[in-house]
Amino acid sequence: MTEALTIVRVRSPNIAARFPTMKKRVKNILIDLSGLALLLGVWIVCGWLIERNPATAAFAGFAPVPTLRRLFSMILDGAALAACLPSLARISGGLAIAICMGVPIGVLVGRKEVFRRATHLPFQLLRMVSPLAWMPIAILVFPTWNGAIVFLIVAASIWPIIFSTAHGLKKLDPDWFRLAHNLGASNWRILSAVIVPATAQDMLTGVRLALGVAWIVLVPAEYLGVTSGLGYAINDARDTLEYDRLAATVVIIGVIGFLLDSVLLAMISRVSWTHHD
Repeated sequence: MTEALTIVRVRSPNIAARFPTMKKRVKNILIDLSGLALLLGVWIVCGWLIERNPATAAFAGFAPVPTLRRLFSMILDGAALAACLPSLARISGGLAIAICMGVPIGVLVGRKEVFRRATHLPFQLLRMVSPLAWMPIAILVFPTWNGAIVFLIVAASIWPIIFSTAHGLKKLDPDWFRLAHNLGASNWRILSAVIVPATAQDMLTGVRLALGVAWIVLVPAEYLGVTSGLGYAINDARDTLEYDRLAATVVIIGVIGFLLDSVLLAMISRVSWTHHD
């Protein structure tokens, strides 16, 4: 009996200590859900107004009920997956190329003063050009529509990666590099043991920003001659006046973009020195 009371007394403080943490988590979840509930409420009101107005009743498919019903149908019959896979393949290919090009260029910009000064003006001019402005050139240069779309994604996403990597590198203490050289480290060893670990958070932040820009560019880019992807699905739904399918595709785009961003945010948190967003 005495031992049981001792166990209860030992465990009680632990439960009491955990309660504020659980309470805080529940509060944070409710705050997050409140924003989503507000968005859903606005959507419901707008859908109701569209349906009641005779001039806009034809667009009633944008309302939540028909949209979610069509979304569920698209998930069941595989139409949602069929639209997502080509877009994910294009965005993955474009981002992979942008990372392979942007990170080394960003390292040069951050490490070499001469290279940074020489590239400052052309880089600033090029990054201010809308990626979609390259669309006619991409169509002329690349033999396939997929190649043109991937090029537009690269044109949109390479700049955040370059400048975020360079920014992270410029923050490093120069003594780190002098110490590495004094210890006999080669350039490749400095890259792998100093530069990459120290700038990983900035690199991934650049990739996160690049993903946001590329995901926005992807949909209008897929208005080109392709017959697959989320952009094509939106264009096709508009042409066939299937507004519930159009709205469902918009929801799919938002959910996938949110999930991809969450993955990168988790990766940034993992490599962060302070473990804070």
